[in-house]
Amino acid sequence: MTNSSTSLSPGSPAPAFPRVWLITGAARGIGARIAEAALAQGDAVIATSRNAASVEKRLGAHDALLPLALDVTDEDQAQAAVQRALAHFGRIDVLVNNAGYGLLGAVEEATADEVRSLYDTNVFGLLHVTRAVLPAMRARRAGHVVNISSLGGVQSSAGFGLYCSTKFAVEGITEALHAELSPLGIHATVVEPGYFRTEFLDSASLAVSPRVLDDYSESAGAVREAARRINLNQPGDPVRLARAVMQLVASPTPPLRLPLGTDTLQTIADKHAFVAKETAHWRTLAASTDFPREALENAA
Repeated sequence: MTNSSTSLSPGSPAPAFPRVWLITGAARGIGARIAEAALAQGDAVIATSRNAASVEKRLGAHDALLPLALDVTDEDQAQAAVQRALAHFGRIDVLVNNAGYGLLGAVEEATADEVRSLYDTNVFGLLHVTRAVLPAMRARRAGHVVNISSLGGVQSSAGFGLYCSTKFAVEGITEALHAELSPLGIHATVVEPGYFRTEFLDSASLAVSPRVLDDYSESAGAVREAARRINLNQPGDPVRLARAVMQLVASPTPPLRLPLGTDTLQTIADKHAFVAKETAHWRTLAASTDFPREALENAA
């Protein structure tokens, strides 16, 4: 699909497009849905994947689309991709760090190599792309960094503990970015989807630790079985998720966190209730570790 009215020569500033998006992991799942929604509303999209052909196969040919090959674990590739994007469209208004995958298995079952690979993509890859994009956003004093986390970034669980730990990292990174970028006119939001009906639980997006320890059969083992049952039966609609992200980016006052899905909302409520109850139970011991007030007053 082409549209000659929005055709650009490389390096032109893309004035015809309301927004220019850079979306990682855009060949399938949430990334592809967000790219489709952005293109449908007349925006330009730099859509990246390890294989650029898979992006064009999914999204089609479009003058507003620049498919790029990008392995986010390679920082040099991230820098080169961003420079190509800026040369083509002139700016990047929205960065969506979506590239990532899951790891299913108990913490003890995963190998060191499995964990390193997971962090290389889900955490260090996000940092590579973010560092590549931010200089241009800072120069314009405008932009929005959207980091895709998960329900697992709110609360960890058996069987997905290491994956959740990467999303906990994404949450912490985004909190800091929000504080650092807000004075510069740049927004940072972490999006927390629940279970959406995408390919996330397929083998292309979910690694499964081959080591299985019987002692975890009732915890992580049960989650392994549950993942097979709910695959492609998840309650969340990815098309509606993409529409929600469009509304997020259009807001003049976007939030630091955007939970998506009633399952994430319930998880947040349950987590807050658990933390409040446990903190109240242990408050006396927690407070007892300060220096006595008299010692502080004497020191002053």
